[in-house]
Amino acid sequence: MQFVPTLVWNLEGDSVDALDARLLPLLHAIAASTSLAAAVTDCGISYRAGWGLLRDYQRLLGEPLVLLERGRGASLTLSGARLVGADNAARQRLARILPSLAVGVGPAPGKESRAALPALRAAASHDLALAALASALPELRGPELELAFMGSLHALREFAEGRVDVAGFHVPIAGRHDWDRAPYLQGLRAKRDRLIRFVDRDQGLILPHGNPARITGFRDVGRLTLRFINRQRGSGTRLLIDQMIDHDGIDRSGIVGYGNEEFTHRAVAATVASGGADVGFGLRAAAAEHRLAFVPLVRERYFLAVRAKAVAGAAVARLIEVLQGAAFADIARRLAGYRADAAGSVVGVDAIGDAAKA
Repeated sequence: MQFVPTLVWNLEGDSVDALDARLLPLLHAIAASTSLAAAVTDCGISYRAGWGLLRDYQRLLGEPLVLLERGRGASLTLSGARLVGADNAARQRLARILPSLAVGVGPAPGKESRAALPALRAAASHDLALAALASALPELRGPELELAFMGSLHALREFAEGRVDVAGFHVPIAGRHDWDRAPYLQGLRAKRDRLIRFVDRDQGLILPHGNPARITGFRDVGRLTLRFINRQRGSGTRLLIDQMIDHDGIDRSGIVGYGNEEFTHRAVAATVASGGADVGFGLRAAAAEHRLAFVPLVRERYFLAVRAKAVAGAAVARLIEVLQGAAFADIARRLAGYRADAAGSVVGVDAIGDAAKA
């Protein structure tokens, strides 16, 4: 058995007080989901406890760490982002020296024990299964996933430029249109990179419960002048939206709210659920969380890009083992519209083109 040091942040002053152990996990979850409701669920605390924690630290520090806006969700303030960034940096440095600091006690470790795995820096398009996986990896003896959600193309750019170890992105595999996959290939190299199959998932229109307007596609959204909540430019979902609108010959200026953007699937669903919009576009699973109506328009495949030389490394190899295991299958099974039948399969970059034949 080994003892390893852990990271604790303290408030300096007349007395040294440790930060509440729930605060930083909550800030990380808010950064990932842009929703306080989703973040407290991920952290296993009540909404009241999460809100009270943020309120108490705002009073203590004299400024907020999180900005809560009606219809816009939750976002970190500059101070909150600095704290999360410092925590990420400190954990990266600690992870590099952990093996030398660990102290072994008790009987000699058996075959079941594992050395500390290096953390994986990940940039990824927002996904509910990936957020759940990142939270579950410590219990599954997997590598820490230092996860930042952003648009698919942004994530691939970070990966191409070597700033992250893993890039998560999604490409369409079925639907009503022909899809342009060229943008996803720009940052990938066939010899240098490999793709890990993650999940297949459904995307479509998210509508109020019962779909009272009987919407079937984007033509109805424009025809009925429904208020639309869009995804941010550069996201894979925004690419899908724009391709479908253009394919149907719809004038984007005719869609009310086309310029209103959210950054996650959960935020889109929450906006529709709160009445801030009449229709959005996102994951079936996000709609199901709010018991909203869903009209499927596209099936897509989510990949994790890694360097080919990293596949045999301890951290990526263990990540693949976790994806192929029963625990991750259960995570995906609990999300509406998800399938993880081939999770953990390692394929070449040309699988993006092969996805068109799926």
